[in-house]
Amino acid sequence: MTDTPTSAAGKGRAVDPRQGPPAPGGRPGQPAASLWNIANVLTMVRLLLVPGFVLLMLADGGHDPAWRSLAWAAFTVAMITDLFDGELARRHNLVTDFGKIADPIADKAIMGAALICLSVLSDLPWWVTVVILVRELGITALRFWVIRHGVIPASRGGKLKTLAQGVAVGMYILSLTGPLATLRWWAMAAAVALTVVTGLDYVRQAVVLRRAGLARERSGGQ
Repeated sequence: MTDTPTSAAGKGRAVDPRQGPPAPGGRPGQPAASLWNIANVLTMVRLLLVPGFVLLMLADGGHDPAWRSLAWAAFTVAMITDLFDGELARRHNLVTDFGKIADPIADKAIMGAALICLSVLSDLPWWVTVVILVRELGITALRFWVIRHGVIPASRGGKLKTLAQGVAVGMYILSLTGPLATLRWWAMAAAVALTVVTGLDYVRQAVVLRRAGLARERSGGQ
């Protein structure tokens, strides 16, 4: 007779030792998520799209409408995969260490590539690119700064910011003229405003979270 460990969360229910350690974010006794799951595959597809997107953006001098339309298609596919991979990972317990690292890298790589290409081609002012990239990289650094005290959750404003950036950048990738060219300026203005406002809110959350964490540490050490 073997000694089988029991799960406190399962109120004494036996856990099959063959199942291995639980998946990150999963329940005890649940098999660990495979690296080659649909969420990670979508993330890898997004990473592979980045160099292809850059080549399409800069093809034939960077201003050919046909090449720009293909670049827009690649960018749109990348943004759509961004919407689904994280949700699939959480809903179906497919969270892996690879996904935790690769997903934010893929997000920032495709958006950063698009912004830099647009600024190199003089389609978008460099200050817009700098503001957005500094915000994105800064918030990532901020999350690591406070990670031992807790996790800053993605806010509704942050999700709206991501959507606004995707729409605005997508409109700039396309060779638009007339009223649509004017409309994309307003779309980018809204995206930049949301980028700054949500960035400041994340800074506030990080400061509050760190202060609370330090207070707990001090009270625990007394």
